[in-house]
Amino acid sequence: MTQHGKGTEVITIQAGDVMLEGNLSVPDGAQGIVVFVHGSGSSRFSPRNQFVADQLHRGGLATVLFDLLTAEEDAIDRRTRELRFDIDLLADRVVGATDWLLQQPFAAERSIGYFGSSTGAAAALIASTRRPKVAEAIVSRGGRPDLAGPALPEVQAPTLLIVGGHDEPVIQMNRQAMQQIPSEASLEIVPGASHLFEEPGTLEKAAHLARDWFRQYLN
Repeated sequence: MTQHGKGTEVITIQAGDVMLEGNLSVPDGAQGIVVFVHGSGSSRFSPRNQFVADQLHRGGLATVLFDLLTAEEDAIDRRTRELRFDIDLLADRVVGATDWLLQQPFAAERSIGYFGSSTGAAAALIASTRRPKVAEAIVSRGGRPDLAGPALPEVQAPTLLIVGGHDEPVIQMNRQAMQQIPSEASLEIVPGASHLFEEPGTLEKAAHLARDWFRQYLN
């Protein structure tokens, strides 16, 4: 590993037969690790996810932000957009990253949760059903859990769905998805927020909701 910024390490994750780049931050005394699953066309450098990760660090949680695609795949996707909506592939990458994480010394005796945005929320939900005894909490921000389809009734981890109050089509999608999740599930609507939570204070509100959810279940 090489150092990248204060308290953050650049890591290489083996997920199945591919190597993926990521950033790892483990604050002192961290009790849980949150794996970020970014949305379509994004990466581990998403400023919104980095902001949320910083808030989680302040709450005593470790984070892993990683690229779901290799550099070669990302180059193809930027031309064709064919991979960013391949939810099954993305879920496989989350499972692979989770399996890698379980083998790392820093993950010993620390609970694991998923934070998914946009299409990444669907990938996180599907991944949780493939490793049901590993993922202990899930948070979706502006997510498309409906894209998880038949996996929703198999979700066992407590799930928090956060949606912007102005993101009306996605609110309805999240309500319908929540009804299919048999485990504890909650929907939080952030007033005044659009899909990307760009309005002042709205992303901070979403981050605090996520922090509190993870602190409740990853202990």
